[in-house]
Formats: sequence, C-alpha cells, structure tokens
Amino acid sequence: MTAKTGPVTLTDLTRMLRESAGEEEGVDLESGILDTPFIDLGYDSLALLQVIGLVQREYGVSVPDGAVADAETPRALLDVINASPAVPTA
Repeated sequence: MTAKTGPVTLTDLTRMLRESAGEEEGVDLESGILDTPFIDLGYDSLALLQVIGLVQREYGVSVPDGAVADAETPRALLDVINASPAVPTA
C-alpha cells in the first residue's frame, strides 16, 4: 500500500475517528470541532491511539505517543500529526 501524501485534514481525521471508535450520539463531527476537547466529542485516549495507528499506516508518518497524549483537541492533534516526520522506507 502506498502512503497518502499531503497533510492530514479535519475531514481525514473525522473519517478515522468514525472508523476507529464510531461517533457518539448527539455529537456533530461536521461543524466547529477544531477546538473542542476530544473528551467532549466522546473520544478517549484509546480511540486516539487507534486513530494514530490509522494515520501511521495511511500516511507513513511516525507520531510519538507522548505528543498524542498532549493533544486535547482536533486542531492540536492535526498539528502534531502534520509536524511528524515520515517513516523512512527501506
């Protein structure tokens, strides 16, 4: 599988959140969530680690677990992901 190129977008992130952990009833992931804490969106640290696994597989980047733990909102997580280095290929 070839890694996707370009930055991970909010659309990509919401798709991966849904794939990894579903969507909590009453939460609208389509509007104004960039600065909403993940806990308010119904996602815990396990869900975020699952998303990071998808990001690493799809985009070929290496995202440190510690940085993910500090990213409390979608905006912060996107910043961490998009600043992460690509995984070297053999």
